[in-house]
Amino acid sequence: MAAAQGRFSDGADGVDSAEESSVPLPFRRAVDGLKKARLRPGIEIDPTRPPQRLAPHAYALEAAVVEGEDDLADGRLILLHDPSGHDAWHGTFRLVTLVRAELEPEMAADPLLPEVCWSWLTGALEARGLAYGEASGTVTMASSHYFGGLSERRPATQIEIRASWTPREGVGGVPDTSAHLSAWCELLCQIAGLPPVGPTDSGTGVVSLPQRRGPHHP
Repeated sequence: MAAAQGRFSDGADGVDSAEESSVPLPFRRAVDGLKKARLRPGIEIDPTRPPQRLAPHAYALEAAVVEGEDDLADGRLILLHDPSGHDAWHGTFRLVTLVRAELEPEMAADPLLPEVCWSWLTGALEARGLAYGEASGTVTMASSHYFGGLSERRPATQIEIRASWTPREGVGGVPDTSAHLSAWCELLCQIAGLPPVGPTDSGTGVVSLPQRRGPHHP
């Protein structure tokens, strides 16, 4: 299993950097939780530069679900922190994500697909007993049809989930970011078409679609 990696918004890596003296302790501990998370096989996760203007402190990871030479899905998870709190968040931390994958035709045709994809996120959080609030987001599908010299390719549909939620803070004002990252990776794997693993809860309302094992190739 891979351990998560990442960086602070000021470019500092590791708690020994002199520049981190100005980083609030709750945020440093939350980032440590992300770094120590143990993830299921098949997920490649790397640091990426976080946005600079969404919050005073930010930390970002990008990940892909890989099978052989294929990337089945990819995404980005950003941890934001405002020590003064944020009215829209109803807290001092916020998690923001983008995940996307290419779908096979039979999945793209399912009219319940947007609701199912959203249930994958909320179900993964609830299955781990994670308290969260102010969840919001969009599920978008975009289809591509090919013509002329590309007419032999079959139509392709990409699905994209953009979401954010406020993780409830625990001891010392620090959310369980390790568990939130694991839940997010479960979302990434499900949109990639891999079967769920780990904590399950039949009461979470998670709905399954036919599983797939990689993008369709013409």
